[in-house]
Amino acid sequence: MLCQECKEKKATVHVTSIINGKKTELYLCEECAQKKGEWGFAAEPLSLHNFISGFLGGLEPGIKPKTELPGISRCEKCGLTFEEFAQKGRFGCQECYEAFSSQLPAILKKVHGREEYRGKIPRRTGGVLRKKREIEDLRKAMEKSVKEEDFEKAAEIRDKIRELEKELEG
Repeated sequence: MLCQECKEKKATVHVTSIINGKKTELYLCEECAQKKGEWGFAAEPLSLHNFISGFLGGLEPGIKPKTELPGISRCEKCGLTFEEFAQKGRFGCQECYEAFSSQLPAILKKVHGREEYRGKIPRRTGGVLRKKREIEDLRKAMEKSVKEEDFEKAAEIRDKIRELEKELEG
């Protein structure tokens, strides 16, 4: 595909913008993307380290992480601080998971949209697993509705669960 701006070079940058619910897509060459300011990461490849560090608050030394939560600030085994983790984007040892356990749920929620990572489901072959997860999520929502005494909503959710369970059986 050719660049939509210069119509000469091969498009290597795909820019998707959603503004006020309206989605627009642009296919640009590197040069046009830089001119338009759409190349926000200065031709630097996006690594997992940079991705995680961006969520934690900074790629540059000395910048405090955005996730300032109470808890242990240093791993006893390897000596890694939470700030160093935020800059490196990875733990120093297996004990870091335990040392920073009070701070991880907020990070996981930012990265995955929930506090626990449940893995990816393959689009082509994961239909049954996807339905089971949906049923699990609906059961949690139904319990919440019952606790809030919103019984009409709980009944609607119960009906959706039954419908999904029938689909799994058939």
